[in-house]
Amino acid sequence: MTRDERPPRDARPFRGPWPFRGARRPWSLRTRLVVSAVALIAVVAAVIGTVTTIAFRSYLYDQADEQVRGLSQRAAGPPVVLPVPDPGRGREPFAFLGGPGAPIGTLGAVLTDGEVTSAGYSTEVAGSSGTDGPRFPVKELDAGQRAALAAVPRDGEPHTVELPGGLGSYRVAYAEGSRGTFLTGIPLTEVDDALSTLVLVELSVTGAGLVAASLAGTVLVGVALRPLRRVAATARQVARLPLHSGEVALHQRVPETEADPRTEVGQVGAALNRMLDHVHSALDARQRSETRVRRFVADASHELRTPLASIRGYAELTRRGHEECGPDTRHALGRIESEATRMTGLVEDLLLLARLDAGRPLADEPVDLVALVLDSVSDARAAGPGHHWSLELPGDGTEAEVRGDGARLRQVLLNLLANARTHTPPGTKVTARVRAEGPDALVEVEDDGPGIPDALLPSVFERFARGDASRSRTAGSTGLGLAIVRAVVLAHGGGVTVASAPGRTVFTVRLPTGANPPDDDSQAGHRRGTQP
Repeated sequence: MTRDERPPRDARPFRGPWPFRGARRPWSLRTRLVVSAVALIAVVAAVIGTVTTIAFRSYLYDQADEQVRGLSQRAAGPPVVLPVPDPGRGREPFAFLGGPGAPIGTLGAVLTDGEVTSAGYSTEVAGSSGTDGPRFPVKELDAGQRAALAAVPRDGEPHTVELPGGLGSYRVAYAEGSRGTFLTGIPLTEVDDALSTLVLVELSVTGAGLVAASLAGTVLVGVALRPLRRVAATARQVARLPLHSGEVALHQRVPETEADPRTEVGQVGAALNRMLDHVHSALDARQRSETRVRRFVADASHELRTPLASIRGYAELTRRGHEECGPDTRHALGRIESEATRMTGLVEDLLLLARLDAGRPLADEPVDLVALVLDSVSDARAAGPGHHWSLELPGDGTEAEVRGDGARLRQVLLNLLANARTHTPPGTKVTARVRAEGPDALVEVEDDGPGIPDALLPSVFERFARGDASRSRTAGSTGLGLAIVRAVVLAHGGGVTVASAPGRTVFTVRLPTGANPPDDDSQAGHRRGTQP
């Protein structure tokens, strides 16, 4: 990938281990707080341990330097001031290796003209003393070890030297005195062991402290976040309520103990309570408005039925009377009767929707969907002879029986078949299908017409929704047929969906088999109200 092909920096996902941003699976607040606290404790413990180790190392090296300087002075003797022969010259040059303050492994080297002529180190504690000094075994150094000693600066200060052959690190100093020129050194094994023990103890104590801090932090943070969890529980309860329609009993509130504005969590709880109060007021006002509208629609529809019937009756009586009417009058009377019939259907549909919205209980009786589909397709074939009607029933001969209102379910099927007939051209094949799927019974109405426009699909079940010219109708339509379908199916505890593409449109009604009709809470999408 070239530089120009790389995505911009802001668009690249953050793949680091830190969970606070860009992580694929974000951590909870409790985990973040505990991890942050433990990480802070770990950093502080690392700093303290590092400083302690450095200080302890400096202290041990200072002690080793003092010890090396003492051995150097004892090995080389007093400084040369006057050419007076030293009584100690000529004695065993490594006698100081067995003296007090010389640990096992102390080395000494004699320098002659800047070259190491002899060098050795003690291998065990000195034995009994003789006239020539203490008796103890001394092991000679090989050529490589002597070469490493020869490289020590001649400044009189202690220096660390790594001796080959498994001897390890030594603290070595140069000294010159009346007994000659010497290099003396002590092993740093004890210093290294002490430092290693200190680091091990620090790591063990830090690890145990981090584990204890993690456990204690998890408990303490969990207790501290308990009020926030109660606030979240209240929010989840509200989120599960059907707030989209109907009368909602929004009584959930954050407890007063968790709504104290003096704390951060209390401020969140108090703000959530105020928001729920506003939402409850808005939902209550909406419900009262919807109830008034439904009552008005139901009352108006009920009251309009009588005058519409009267208009139709008088129009038909006049048209069939003994008085001779002209052609224009007969045409006008026919139009009055036709429009009154259409308006009566609209009023009946509005009244049915108002009753379903009000949660009016439906009949509870066994309904055979196969027989219902057979009768409905027969009626549709008589009403639309220009279409090709087809049936697909269960092949095993079993009955698809549901419990509900047979008249309303029949209206659902008639509306779906009428929708396919009126919104598709003649010659269209319409198939009614009944099948079982798990505990539900499915009724499908499929046609091979031009399909429903994509822009209309989301609102096809809304009231007064109508298609465009691609599904032109040949007869009058109120735009309430599919709305009635959805309302009736929801009142039975089922669901209805539509899938459409050019050449294939399928309406699917799903109904529970052998179940009682839902109660008032589930009818019509949890709609409640006053029964008209």
